[in-house]
Parts: sequence; structure tokens; C-alpha cells
Amino acid sequence: MLSRQYLREHAEEVRAALDQRGMDDVDLDRILAVDEEWRSLKSEGDDLRHNRNQVSSKIGQLKAEGKDDEADEAIARSQELKEELQAVEQRADELETELQEALLELPNVPHEDVPVGDDESDNVEDRRWGFDDLRELPDEVTPHYELGEELDIIDEQRAAKTTGSGFYFLKGEGAMLEHALIQFFLDVHREQGYVDLFPPIPVKSTSMVGTGQLPKFAEDAYRIGGSETENYDDDDLWLCPTAEVPVTNMYADEILLKEDLPMKHQAYTPNFRREAGEHGTETRGIVRVHQFNKVELVNFVEPDESYDRLEALVEEAEEVLKRLGLPYRVLTLCTGDLTFASAKTYDIEVWAPGTESDDGPERGGRWLEVSSASNFEEFQARRAGLRYRPERHESAEYLHTLNASGTAVGRIMVALLEYYQNDDGTVTVPEALRPYMGGREVIEGHEPVGESAVGAGKKD
Repeated sequence: MLSRQYLREHAEEVRAALDQRGMDDVDLDRILAVDEEWRSLKSEGDDLRHNRNQVSSKIGQLKAEGKDDEADEAIARSQELKEELQAVEQRADELETELQEALLELPNVPHEDVPVGDDESDNVEDRRWGFDDLRELPDEVTPHYELGEELDIIDEQRAAKTTGSGFYFLKGEGAMLEHALIQFFLDVHREQGYVDLFPPIPVKSTSMVGTGQLPKFAEDAYRIGGSETENYDDDDLWLCPTAEVPVTNMYADEILLKEDLPMKHQAYTPNFRREAGEHGTETRGIVRVHQFNKVELVNFVEPDESYDRLEALVEEAEEVLKRLGLPYRVLTLCTGDLTFASAKTYDIEVWAPGTESDDGPERGGRWLEVSSASNFEEFQARRAGLRYRPERHESAEYLHTLNASGTAVGRIMVALLEYYQNDDGTVTVPEALRPYMGGREVIEGHEPVGESAVGAGKKD
């Protein structure tokens, strides 16, 4: 959340940021007008309160002096001032509510070195890794959804039956691979100094507001016990869209100490998103789904260290891809592609060679975003009440929050199935994962079950 003082003193910067983000649905002039009227009413209320106190303080003295008529006039004037004050305070409270709701709809201001652009086509590629020594691939790489079906390790049809579209079963070595990736990621990030958390999956509305998912992105979330489009209360529950929400809000409305920072937490959770804003996206495979697993890295730091920490955070997320031998690239997101709460974001995109894309690399295939490393500066901290005391005798200040996926497990699986597949339809297990896969070197799959397999001619 932007502070009111920042908004007053940097209104044109906020206006420029809204334009750079392509947000034309925010009436900044109205917000500024509400703030100005609110401040005027607060000043008027202070004057009325002061005048009423002065009048009221004379009533007893006038009565003691036998000046009953003047005392009655003072009583009547005190009552008038009380009624005026109540009207002013009621209007100020109404404006306070409107202002607070409007501030929650304002996005963060991009950092000054974020490239200006309209959408993802204007993102800036910083570097690539792993393309100088690629493994030999089959002449035609099979997309992960076809390969997963052939090996019988991914089953979308039965998941659609039990739950609905956008969900999937993992089976046999597919499920083993998912578990292996999760544990591998956790182990790598422990080496980097992360403290494990296993957070609750349902989160309250207040927590969703704290990290910026609410109120703007309610349609993308799964609300428990009600429609996401209906009015919600602070204590209503939502399925976790990312571990960023419970982990960041773990310290909400607390004051940490300088010696507590930097604080680095990692958390594995399943995540749930409706993807309501995504239209015309792919329907096959496990790239864009409603439930997915992810290991999240959340950092709490002092303000003057947050951009150095952002660079280190990107490197920490990259490390898992390097150990898996998966080629990838790092992008700096432009203003038009930044998330609502972010001041600066790097995206890490892994190469998946099995499906062609117009914006893929020259050698074919496509890029899959597997991590977004973001610095939110004090934006989330203001919303969630996250502060620290630089010194024990000093006033508390807002800290800075950062996070990154370390990484999105399902999309890494997609890249592994496509990049490590062999001519015979099997998939080589990267060396780093073999200890987590019971020593398996190759994923060979298994025969499908049921009459449908017989009908498909896959069994004798």
C-alpha cells in the first residue's frame, strides 16, 4: 500500500506509474480530493472539539457565580458544537472508508530502473544459461501431455471426472518425480540459509489483503464457503494461492528487531487459482492449471538491503535449474507486466522444447515461467503491518518484503519430461534427482489399466 503522505507528495509519480502499468481504471484525482476533504474535516473537527471544551469548561463557573442565563446559553452552545462535531466526524469516517478502499486498489510504483513497456513483449532478457552444451534431443520432441499419457504418469481425464478441468492425477513415476522435485528444492534452499515452514493452507481475507491478492484479484482465488465475487469478511477463508500469503502475514502487526533480519523462509504448499483472467489459454497439459505445487522463498529485510537481496534471491532460485541441467533465461519485467504489488521483478523461464511457440527461442520450443523474484519494498509491509526496530531505542519502521518461487514444480516437470526424453520414449532422470527417485536413472512408465487401454489397442 502506498502511504497517504507519499501520495500527496508524489501524486504525479503515481499518475505516471499508473500510465506505465496501463491502468486506466483508477481515478487518482478522486482519491486526492477525498484525502484533501478528509484532512480538512479532521482539522475542522479539532477546532470544534477545542471550542466545545472551552465552552463546557465555563459552565460550572457560570453556575457557581449565579449566572444561570449565561450558563444555559453555554450549555446550548456546547450541544450545538457537539452536534456539529458528530456530523463532521461521521462524514470524515465515511471518507476514511472510501480512502482506505481506494488505496488498496492502487498498485505499487515501479522502481526507477524498471524498463517502461506495455506488456510481456517489452520485457528485457538479461541472460541465458545452459544453451552452450545442450543434450541431444529426439528429432521430434513429444509434448509432455502426450508423453505423460503414453507413459501413464499423467492422467488429466480421470482428474476431470473427479474434480473438473484444470486438475490432474500424477501416477507412479510421475508422482515420484513430483515428490522428488519438492524435496530436492527444499534441500537446496536449506543450504542457502532458508528456514522451513509448513504453513496452513486456508488463509483469511486479511492475509490476502496484506500481500495484495485482495481486493483486486478476488476472481482468481478460491473462496471457502462462498462465491469469490460476493462481499467477504476479514475472517472469511480462501484456499492458498501461493505460500507468499501465509508466510508474509505470519509476522503481521508485529515489530521485529534489526538482529532478526534478514529473515529467509521457505515453504512448500499446494496452490489454488481459478485463472479467471486468463482467456484462450491452453487446455491440455499441466502448464496452466487450478492446483499446482510450489516451493516459495520469502525474505524480510532492511530497506537499504532489499535490492542487493533481490539479486541474490534470483541466483538462489536459479541454482535448482543449474543443478538439474535445465536451460533457462532471466528477464527483467517491464512496467506493463509487473504484478500489482511489485516494484521490480525478474522472471526465470525454463526452456521446454516439446511445444512450439511464436515467442520461443530460435531453436524451437517455448519458454515457461517457473519463478518470479520480486521486491515489494514496503508495499506489503504497510498493508500487513510488518515493521522492525532499527535500534531498540528507535521508532519502528516498515521493512521490505521479497519473494520468489523456488520453483513451480509442475512446470519444472514439464521441462524435464521434454528436455530429458529419449528416442525410445523414456525420460532420463537428472543425476541430482536420482537419490530422491530411489536411484532410478530412467522413467519408463507402465501399462495403462482398464478396458479403455484394451480398446485403445495398448494391451493384448
